[in-house]
Amino acid sequence: MAKKKEPEQKKYDNPNVVGLHAAVLEQPITETLETNFMPYAMSVIVSRAIPEIDGFKPSHRKLLYTMYKMGLLGGARTKSANIVGQTMRLNPHGDAAIYETMVRLSVGYGALLTPFVDSKGNFGKVFSRDMSCAASRYTEARLAPICAEVFRDIDKDTVDFVDNYDGSMQEPSLLPTAFPNVLVSANSGIAAGMASTICGFNLTEVCETTIQYLKDPGCELMTTLPAPDFPTGGEIIYDRREMENIYLTGRGSFKVRARWRYLPKENIIEIYELPYTTTSEAVIDKVAELIKAGKIREINDMRDETDLSGLRLAIDCKRGVDPDKLMQKLFKMTTLQDAFPCNFNILVAGSPRVMGVREILEEWTAWRMESQRRRIYHELQKKKEKLHLLQGLGRILLDIDKAIAIIRETELESEVVPNLMMGFGIDQVQAEYVAEIKLRNINREYILKRTAETEDLEAAIEDLEATLQSRRRIKSLIIEELRAIIRKYPSPRRSPIVYADEIEEFDEEESVPDYPVSLFLSREGYLKKITAQSLRMSGEHKYKDGDGPRLSFEASNRGELLILTDRQQMYKVRIAELEETKASALGLYLPTRLEMDEGESVLTVLDPGDYRGELIFFFENGKAARVPLSAYETKTRRKKLIGACSDKSPVVALLQLKEEQDLVCQASDDRALVFHSSLLQPKTSRTTQGVGVMALKKGRVLTRAMTLADSQIKNVSRYRVRTLPAAGALLRPEDREEQQMSLLEE
Repeated sequence: MAKKKEPEQKKYDNPNVVGLHAAVLEQPITETLETNFMPYAMSVIVSRAIPEIDGFKPSHRKLLYTMYKMGLLGGARTKSANIVGQTMRLNPHGDAAIYETMVRLSVGYGALLTPFVDSKGNFGKVFSRDMSCAASRYTEARLAPICAEVFRDIDKDTVDFVDNYDGSMQEPSLLPTAFPNVLVSANSGIAAGMASTICGFNLTEVCETTIQYLKDPGCELMTTLPAPDFPTGGEIIYDRREMENIYLTGRGSFKVRARWRYLPKENIIEIYELPYTTTSEAVIDKVAELIKAGKIREINDMRDETDLSGLRLAIDCKRGVDPDKLMQKLFKMTTLQDAFPCNFNILVAGSPRVMGVREILEEWTAWRMESQRRRIYHELQKKKEKLHLLQGLGRILLDIDKAIAIIRETELESEVVPNLMMGFGIDQVQAEYVAEIKLRNINREYILKRTAETEDLEAAIEDLEATLQSRRRIKSLIIEELRAIIRKYPSPRRSPIVYADEIEEFDEEESVPDYPVSLFLSREGYLKKITAQSLRMSGEHKYKDGDGPRLSFEASNRGELLILTDRQQMYKVRIAELEETKASALGLYLPTRLEMDEGESVLTVLDPGDYRGELIFFFENGKAARVPLSAYETKTRRKKLIGACSDKSPVVALLQLKEEQDLVCQASDDRALVFHSSLLQPKTSRTTQGVGVMALKKGRVLTRAMTLADSQIKNVSRYRVRTLPAAGALLRPEDREEQQMSLLEE
C-alpha cells in the first residue's frame, strides 16, 4: 500500500524558518479591512469629524466643558495656555490641535455667527490666510454668555456622562443646548469615506423656525428661515429652487458674493465683505494673475487695507471704467463670488445621516424633549425626597420633647436613629434627617416653617408629574426657552439676500472688443494676429529660416479658433486671448502656447464661426470623412478635444464646408478627380474612417485636396466623376498647378 503523501507545509507555518517570511501570514483583504481599517474609519466618523445633534464635534465639546468646569462662564478670563492644558485631561490630542479648536470657536476669529469663546488678544481672522493667531501664552479667553444656554441644566441629568479616555473623570456625551446649535454653528469635517459641510443659520431665525415647527410640524420653513447666514457677511444669491432642494435633501450648493462700494472721488472700489469660502489673499492673488494674463485691463492696482475696523480690499480703477461692469467681471472670474457646498451629514444615535432642515429639526426637538423629560424627572425625584424628609419632620412636631428624651436616654450613638424610627414610626432616611437637626433649630417656629412647605411641595410634585406626562407642556417649556433666547441674544442678519433673477450676469462676449483681425499661420506652427491698421502699416512678413506661410484668413476678435494637430487632437482657443503681433514678429508658437504634447505639430487652423456647416477630412489612404462642425462645439471652456478625427491614416487636408460645392483631389501619381460634395454623407462620429474617394494604386497616396474654385483646373469635365471611389484622370499640363499647395501647405 502506497504511503500517503503528507501535505506540504507552508513556509510561514514552519517554526524552523527564520527571517522575513516567518512573520508573514496570509489574510484575506476583506478580513484586513474589517479588523484593521474599519475600527479606524468608525473612530474618525464617530469621534472626530462628524458633528452630533447638539452641533458639536467631540473636540469642541471637551474644550467647552473644561472651560465650564474651570468656572469661566461669567468669570474672569484666563490664559489660553491654561485652558489648553486643562482640556488635555479630556482630549488626548496635542496642545496645538486644542488651541486651533479654541481659535475657531472664538469671537476674535469670526468663524461662527454665535461664537462660544469670549477671546482677548490676536486670534487671527477667518477671512485671511496669512493673519495667524498669537501663541496661547499671549491670549486670554472665557466662555461667551450664550454658553449659559449651552450648559443649561447640565447638572440635572439632562445628558449622559461617560468616562474620559483614561477613566479618571467623566464628561458629557452631548451638551444640553437650549437652541438648535446644529443649525446655528457652521461645521465641516472630512471622515473616512464621508464628509460633512453644514452652513450656519441666523440664531434668531432658527429659534423662530423651531417655535413654528413645534407648533406645526408641517409649517413652511422658508417663511422664517429664508436662507443661511454667514459671520463674514457677503450677499447670498437666492435661488428658491436650489434652496428648497437643500432644505429637503441636505445636499446642494448656493452662491455667495462679496459686498462692495464705489468711492467716486478716489475712483476706488472698496470690498468690505467676502464670501465665507475664500480669503483676501486668494482674491488678490487671482486678480494679479488675471492682470498679468491680460484678461483684466481695467485695474491699476489692488491692495489689502484691512485694519482694526475690519476688512478692506481697495481696487484702483483706470479712468473711465464702469465699476458695475468691472465687478461683474470679477465676480465671474474670481472667488469674490463663490459657491458654498452643503452636505448636512450629522451623527444621530451614533450613526451618520444626511438630513434636510426639517429632519434636523425633528431629531433635535425629539432629543431636546427627552432632555427636558430627564430634567423634570430629576427635579421631581429631588422634590419627592425633600417632601419625604418634611413628612418625617412633621411627625416629630407632634412631640418634640419625646424626640429629645429619646436622644438623651439613648446610651450609644448608633442607636439614636433606630430609637427615633421606633418612637415615631418613621424610616431611616427621615430619622437620619431628624437626628442631624441642630440644637438651636429644635423649636416650634423652625419646625412649623419647614413643615409648611409640604403643601407647596405636593403641588409642585403634582405639576411636575402632569408635565412629565404631557408632550404639549414639554413643548411649551422649550418654546418659552427659545423665546427667552431671542430676547436675550438678538442676532441681526449679516448676509443680505439678493434674488438671482435681479442680478445682471457678466457677459464675457460683450466685454471683449469686436474688431476684424487677420490671422497668419506658418508651416512650423507660428500664428500671427494682426489688426487691420497694423497690417496696413506693416512691411514684409518675418519667418524663421526654413519656415514660410501656410495659410491666412480674416476673423473677428470675438471668435474662436480650432487647431488640428497630427495627433488627431483639436485645440480650441479664443482669438481675444491671443496677443496682437506685427508682421515683423515671428508670432505665437502654438505648440508651446497650447501646451501640446511633445513632438505634436499643427496641421491647420480654422475659424468655426457659429459652428454651422461641416468639416471634410481627407486622408492619405484616399478616404474622406464628412463630420458636422457642431461635433466640436462644447458648452464648457474645454481647451482640448482628443479623438478629433480617425487615426487610421494621416490627414492630408481639412476643408470647411458651409454649402455644397465641387471639390478636387490629387494623388501622388498626378491623377486628379473632381466630385460634388453631396456625394459624401455626413457621419455622426468624429473618429469615423470615412469613405473611399480616390482609388489609389499600390504605393500611391492622396497628396492634395481643395475646392474647385481654389484650383487651376480648366478641363473640369475630364476629371469629374459621378460616383465614388474613382481613379481620376492624369493631369494635363494646362491643369497642373505646380506653384499651388494644399490647404495644409499654404
